[in-house]
Amino acid sequence: MSQHNGLLHRYCNRSFRADRGGWLKQEREKSEETNAVIQDVLMDCGLTHESHKKDVEQVYLRCSEGSIEWMYPTGALIVNLRPNTSPASYKHLTVCIKPFKDSAGANIYLEKTGELKLLVRDGDRSPSKVYCFGYDQGGLFIEATPQQDISRKITGFQYELMNKGIASDLHTVSAPCRPCSDTEVLLAVCTSDFVIRGSIQDVTNQAEEQESIIHVGVNKLYRQKSKVFQLTGESGNWRGQIKTLLECGVKPGDGDFLFTGRMHFGEARLGCAPRFKDFQRMYKEAKDKGLNPCEIGPD
Repeated sequence: MSQHNGLLHRYCNRSFRADRGGWLKQEREKSEETNAVIQDVLMDCGLTHESHKKDVEQVYLRCSEGSIEWMYPTGALIVNLRPNTSPASYKHLTVCIKPFKDSAGANIYLEKTGELKLLVRDGDRSPSKVYCFGYDQGGLFIEATPQQDISRKITGFQYELMNKGIASDLHTVSAPCRPCSDTEVLLAVCTSDFVIRGSIQDVTNQAEEQESIIHVGVNKLYRQKSKVFQLTGESGNWRGQIKTLLECGVKPGDGDFLFTGRMHFGEARLGCAPRFKDFQRMYKEAKDKGLNPCEIGPD
């Protein structure tokens, strides 16, 4: 066993992904010489890697989102998430990971003070499954499983750190499909990653993933953090897709809605979505009383 177990690729944030090609090339060149990854790497993204003589290695990730790929895994890997925020705020953070569809070769555990809790079993092919836990519940411990041939094995996942309130909105289990109250709608308009007025053009149900994809025609774009909703070349109209739970039973229909929600692992996830005429009523009533939390043109 060498000092390094496997090859480790770490991608972090869009700003780093744009420049990662040169680093990966450099990493591969180094790997050819040492059969390992670069030691003590410190990139703009804030990633560091520590080598050990034992079969356990540590990686430090300082971005709020990114991904990790462990090629040809052997031994074990400890992933330390150290976001560039005050340690006092860590208790308010939730960590979510989403394994790659073809991830294989290792089990992923939640580890705290030496105790391991299995999160993702090697070979689990649950598509689009997301695993979330509180930052203070522990860190990630990835242990390679015995393999006769590791040359084709790559363990990988995306990760995101977010405020516990946001994570709760995305992964609530108490009543995930209940309509939002007036107050919740008005707050969602102010805090969501995307806010649009649009109609449901079609719905694609994915039984295996227990999700529905809502195909939305956009009449007005108020805000979006990512380019999920774009102009289509054929019609010149804005269109996009929003995901929600299959159990919510979304169906195509007439009329406009106000769609709000969060970006999660690069996908738009549905939050509050009242009929637009109902939103207009809520907004006017709150504005007349001086209670609307933010300004937005409701027309």
